[in-house]
Amino acid sequence: MRPNVLRQKLEAGKPTLSTHIHSVWPAEIEVLGLTGHYDYVEFVAEYGSSGLHDFDNMCRAAELHNLGSMIKIDQSIMPFLAQRGIGAGFSSVLFTDVRNMDELRECITAARPDHPDYGGTYGVATRRNSYPDYDSTQEYVSSVADTVLAFMIEKKGAVDILDEILAEPNVEMIQWGPSDFAMSIGRPGDTGHPEVVAAEKKTFEAAIKAGVPPRAEIGSADQTKRFLDMGVRHFSVGTDISILFEFWKAQGEQIVRALQGE
Repeated sequence: MRPNVLRQKLEAGKPTLSTHIHSVWPAEIEVLGLTGHYDYVEFVAEYGSSGLHDFDNMCRAAELHNLGSMIKIDQSIMPFLAQRGIGAGFSSVLFTDVRNMDELRECITAARPDHPDYGGTYGVATRRNSYPDYDSTQEYVSSVADTVLAFMIEKKGAVDILDEILAEPNVEMIQWGPSDFAMSIGRPGDTGHPEVVAAEKKTFEAAIKAGVPPRAEIGSADQTKRFLDMGVRHFSVGTDISILFEFWKAQGEQIVRALQGE
């Protein structure tokens, strides 16, 4: 079984860096790995279109470059996607839209082994993570259990019970989600509203105090300082589709102006 890069970094107390991709093209992951700067790649399956074959191919590409991998999944078909993501080789699952402890525990149960030591529902399945003959061994059980479980804190209900969430041992990383939180309090799009800003501050401070690594999503390197000053050491920078849009928009505008003689 391959070592879980993200878990190794977390357990060693080392900082981590990732980026988001919507595309299922494995070449994107390979190019990311060739930079030598990233610890893992996050496929935002909640937003991008994909099939089960894509999961396998993305994990293969990540492993070629010793990258960890995370899959962000929809709550609506959470157990299925969590287990198929783990089976494909994703080393972490990012769960979305948790509002209460029952929903949180449902996520944990789906991702942990069906074994007395773990109390989950992930059983024996001949998937990529079990080839060629690990599916009935303790090594297989340990590999499934090694999956890093991360949770979006993005709903008012989650912020209201934040201390209880952070006290759950299987919550191994959290990610603040301002857009969903703003919508959940009736302020869609208003991520600068004082209530949203206060909830963000509460989330990061409480996570650091509880010893649960919080991750900050940023658009560029110059946004790191504010979070570093808080004590945050885990970052995810940029999203492929946004990077492309900004480049095409900026360059297109300049070229059109030049063609128009401006």
